[in-house]
Amino acid sequence: MIQPRTLDVQGIQTHMLQATPDRRNIPLPVLVLHGWGANAGLVQVILDRLSAQGAVVVAPDLPGFGDSALPPATWDVFSYANWVLALLDALGMERCHLIGHSFGGRLGLILGAEHAARLGKMILVDSAGIPPKRSTSSQLRLRTYKLVRDGLKAVGARGLSDRLRGWYSSKYGSSDFQSAGALREIFVRVVNQDLSDYARRVGVSTLLVWGDQDEDTPLWQGQTLEKLIPDAGLVTLKGAGHYSYLERPAEFATIAHHFLTH
Repeated sequence: MIQPRTLDVQGIQTHMLQATPDRRNIPLPVLVLHGWGANAGLVQVILDRLSAQGAVVVAPDLPGFGDSALPPATWDVFSYANWVLALLDALGMERCHLIGHSFGGRLGLILGAEHAARLGKMILVDSAGIPPKRSTSSQLRLRTYKLVRDGLKAVGARGLSDRLRGWYSSKYGSSDFQSAGALREIFVRVVNQDLSDYARRVGVSTLLVWGDQDEDTPLWQGQTLEKLIPDAGLVTLKGAGHYSYLERPAEFATIAHHFLTH
């Protein structure tokens, strides 16, 4: 049965969903971390299916998403990872399996590298963390923009600098950036973080699940993570996109259950 809970974590009122099975066949609890712009409700299908297979499953609304309160400052991805550790402590979870989708995968890479002792196994689904390939023209455009922006700030024209930033963001910013609202500055800090070095230091057995039609975090990024993470395997879900676990829920649950129990 899935029940909503509210918990104070680092002074942040945190909403979460918790599923508790009638019979427990997976000893460690499973923590599910959603992607950017999503919430616990969007991963409920994972809770439904894994709890039916005997797992205690918890999915929080990360700070600033769903019904959880905003972070108290302009957090980066490491602030969110530290918050996850505080959440585990608040829940009394010494160790857990971790499933992270997209942005949740970023947190998994950091936790798997820096706090492997807190994790059993890890499943990263269409994970972020590997920088996208930029065309030469887009790189040149970005460099030019930054030079002009910083030059305006240097001569005290902050108003012009801010207007330039607004224009550039509205014209070239991603849909996630456009919809980030109060989290926009956090998004900028998060999306530019290259976690390749953390992937190399992940100390837990990791399963990568990827939609082969993912356009947000393309399959080559999953293949890169498979090469970087010391103990990793990659499973592709044919025809699925960035939300592969939603498009292939039964297949994903079967794969996840097998990995977590063997």
